[in-house]
Amino acid sequence: MTSSTSLLGAALPAPAADLLASITAHGGPARAAAPHRLPDDVTTRRTSAAALAAALAANAAAWTDLVEYQAHSRWTHLLDPATAAAALDPALHDDLAAAQIWLLSWMPQQGTPLHDHGGSAGAFAVVSGALTELTVTDRGDGGVRDSEAALTAGRVRPFGPHHVHQVTNTGTVPAVSVHVYEPRLTVMNTYRIAGCGLLQTGSERAGVDW
Repeated sequence: MTSSTSLLGAALPAPAADLLASITAHGGPARAAAPHRLPDDVTTRRTSAAALAAALAANAAAWTDLVEYQAHSRWTHLLDPATAAAALDPALHDDLAAAQIWLLSWMPQQGTPLHDHGGSAGAFAVVSGALTELTVTDRGDGGVRDSEAALTAGRVRPFGPHHVHQVTNTGTVPAVSVHVYEPRLTVMNTYRIAGCGLLQTGSERAGVDW
């Protein structure tokens, strides 16, 4: 492994920076007017995760010394809550309590298999470089819908608990991203596209496989 911060820019591009400004101006991620929200409300989890991802990306200087790059596979690191809290506006600390944060680096052509997040909602932000996301939805009739998006530095991508995607660095320079999950990530199921739609090919569990 080699450790480096030179590949990360000092300033975050406009999309995440604008989201962060909106969050801090209003005292945290937007909430609906209802006085009580269920803790498993998907909209709340996605909004909270997107706010955290944007804020951590905007203040990447607080954690870039942790980033490493690996030639054989993408690098992952579970960010300590205290380190994350130090990089965040206090308005986001309540959201952080329910979240899990991972830092990832991607050398060119490194990527993930097609996978879900075991029921966790969340968001990820591209801090430097660019990533390509392939999203696949099982239509339930033996077919799938798929779409591909190029995510450049500053992009924040929220997702729900049933999101299935594949993320790859298809570019020529390394990429760094920050990923937020609510609730904490405990399992990831992998898939392949088959004639009957999405076919599960395996599972990875926290504490066992990573």
